[in-house]
Amino acid sequence: MGAGREPSISLDGVRDKNVMQLKKLNTALFPIRYNDKYYSDAISSGDFTKLAYYNDICVGSIACRLEKKEGGGIRVYIMTLGVLAPYRGLGIGTKLLNHVIDLCFKQNISEMYLHVQTNNEDAINFYKKFGFEITDTIKNYYTNINPPDCFVLTKYTSQSQVQK
Repeated sequence: MGAGREPSISLDGVRDKNVMQLKKLNTALFPIRYNDKYYSDAISSGDFTKLAYYNDICVGSIACRLEKKEGGGIRVYIMTLGVLAPYRGLGIGTKLLNHVIDLCFKQNISEMYLHVQTNNEDAINFYKKFGFEITDTIKNYYTNINPPDCFVLTKYTSQSQVQK
């Protein structure tokens, strides 16, 4: 029997011409409707926001915002990371997150963080595999979903702050 073609996972930047794909993914993936500022932040983050394609089908994305830290420097806020349910477990989310982690190392960005709903154990466990730690709990962070509370998960990427 002939060898089947390996499925390919590729990443592409988000630009004005393809931002609709990010909007469609977010509608399918998240219980929140994102405003125009979210999409302008995503586009302006450059390489930190990517669409993921599985055999040329858009199935996931990571959208980040670059923030100035007090005292100088930049940190990355992961606004969203999601993969459509039929494509989970194929390494797509891992590829998206590793892309952003690698960019942080290359650009000497020492901190990245995100919010996760407190009952989203799959997401919490996923991020912990990459060295994220729960650093805060925010009550009533979300307005229209239950539970309304979230955890802040943070990863420090500078060598001096990496915790073993």
